Amino acid sequence: MLYLIGLGLGDAKDITVKGLEVVRSAKRVYLESYTSILSVSKEALEEFYGREVVVSDRLFVEQSADEILEDAVVNDIAFLVVGDPLGATTHTDLILRAHQKGVKHRLIHNASIINACGAAGLQLYNFGEIVSIPFWTDNWRPDSFMDKILSNLRSGLHTLCLLDIKVKEQSIEAMMKRKVVYEPPRYMSVTVAAKQLLDIIEMRPQFPTDLLNDTSVAIALARIGCDNQCIKTCKLKDMLSLDMGEPLHSVIIPGKLHPIETEMLRIFADNIDIEI
Repeated sequence: MLYLIGLGLGDAKDITVKGLEVVRSAKRVYLESYTSILSVSKEALEEFYGREVVVSDRLFVEQSADEILEDAVVNDIAFLVVGDPLGATTHTDLILRAHQKGVKHRLIHNASIINACGAAGLQLYNFGEIVSIPFWTDNWRPDSFMDKILSNLRSGLHTLCLLDIKVKEQSIEAMMKRKVVYEPPRYMSVTVAAKQLLDIIEMRPQFPTDLLNDTSVAIALARIGCDNQCIKTCKLKDMLSLDMGEPLHSVIIPGKLHPIETEMLRIFADNIDIEI
């Protein structure tokens, strides 16, 4: 059996009892390391699990799935994912490969940012389509995610914005020289996300500023699910100067607010002048 096991968002102890039982009995244990990060190290996981954990980056998972699935017909293989295995980033490709090889699979779910963002006080069933905000470069500035935000706002729905992470990425120069050189990991902050959102508002002609503008209320989230999680409500323009600390960060653009949601957002608003 191939087990895809969610680790939750905090530390080694956030794994479910069922997931921990599988980890301790599986023949091999892999840790997917490219869609999110955990607040503890691989060594901390190994100490708690009492097992060796093989860290698997994107290249390994995409190109060496056969190695992960080796012997899975007759043995249990555990594939660990921060958050939920089918949460912010799905791993359906690995499931499909397992199916093609006659390997059964089972999902052991856990908390992910998709439901844990409710810590900000917004009702989960009032959220619309989730968007991802990618890092811009000098020559690549995609903005299609804004169309989804505006669509949600027109329907009165909140938008959870997942911010880009770059782990084990090669620079263009390295790829051109055919050198295997990886850049340091980068995690988008709420300040970068706010800057890109404000740039789009400024760049687009006839942008519907009645839906979103620099004084619109936005919510910054950091390290949700961890003991030191941080949530702040502010104007979008004020998010440019927020220091939310270490990653991972997310942003919520609220839609139509229920009175209870409004009161919850006030808990996280340091600036009493914010009109919610």
